[in-house]
Amino acid sequence: MMDSVRVAYTLEQLWHRVPGGTGVAALRTAEAMEGVAGVELVGVAGRHRQTPEFDWTPPIPYVQLPIAAPWLYESWLYLGWPAPESVVGTVDVVHATTLIPCPTKRPLVVTLHDLAFLRRPEQFTRHGVRVFKRSLELIRRHADLVLCCSQATMDDCVVSGIDAARLRHVPLGVDVEHAPLADVARVRALYRLPERYLLFVGTVEPRKNLRGLARAVALLDDPIPLVVAGADGWGDAGAHLVGDVTFLGYVPNEDLRALYAGAHVFCYPSELEGYGLPVLEAMAQGAPVVTSRDTATEEAAGGAAVLVDPSDVSDIGRGITEAIARRVELDALGRERAASATWKHTAELTASAYRELM
Repeated sequence: MMDSVRVAYTLEQLWHRVPGGTGVAALRTAEAMEGVAGVELVGVAGRHRQTPEFDWTPPIPYVQLPIAAPWLYESWLYLGWPAPESVVGTVDVVHATTLIPCPTKRPLVVTLHDLAFLRRPEQFTRHGVRVFKRSLELIRRHADLVLCCSQATMDDCVVSGIDAARLRHVPLGVDVEHAPLADVARVRALYRLPERYLLFVGTVEPRKNLRGLARAVALLDDPIPLVVAGADGWGDAGAHLVGDVTFLGYVPNEDLRALYAGAHVFCYPSELEGYGLPVLEAMAQGAPVVTSRDTATEEAAGGAAVLVDPSDVSDIGRGITEAIARRVELDALGRERAASATWKHTAELTASAYRELM
């Protein structure tokens, strides 16, 4: 019989204006953990007057700390207060589900999705780089285990000074339930989409390379409208794009699967990612995928996507043209790849990390 483990599980990012991939990973892992015997998660967040938006509602009970955002992170990083166990009672492990670690006297697990701020600091705000560097310093000192969703991120962690013996590879999963045709038609009508469209999904920020993607699409022999779904991040990455580009803003989960399923090609030539979850989400819905070579998204794609040089506009265009020609083949390859990535597996690997510290 396996030992039971009680875990304080941070969920503060669910209240962010843009929860992003760290929010998705924390939510889906927590949901899947319900099927793992002997693990009890108790959510921890700062003090908030209301619950998160519908798509980001925590799937587990959570307790609020005695300090509100935006001061919580600063207090964690520079004052070492408040510890999650101060409000949730006795726990065996504390799990910080984002780069920003929480102070604790219990064994600490940190999920670290990427270290892009070290490789491309110019693509982040000055405040963001300061916070992230301080976080990394504390992770080096205090994290007992660091969970990374890709080998690329693990390699970056070693370079940044985190001992390889503390790293664990925990890839993310994906929802493989396919959107029905009626939903695809509903979403196409709801957002007034054309019969054929290229799709990008993600937070609109500089490293996503939307300008390069829009230029590549505009240069195609047969240009297809580009649809961008995602909340505004920072910078002017979505401004002054050439060609036929439609911004949908944040798209709720109930529409997102059908948006992927209706896409002619999903385009994700991001310059730097820790994993690239939208790549797998698109594959799960049968959309042919174009993504970046020599990045974590190539790893996520697992040989089922057309790879391009994100710095070369003509190569991005070449990749889109190839994906259109190989749509049937890529549909099958992508579905097979997505089926191999489950949140159940993510939860089981995460639970193994908890038990390792027991």
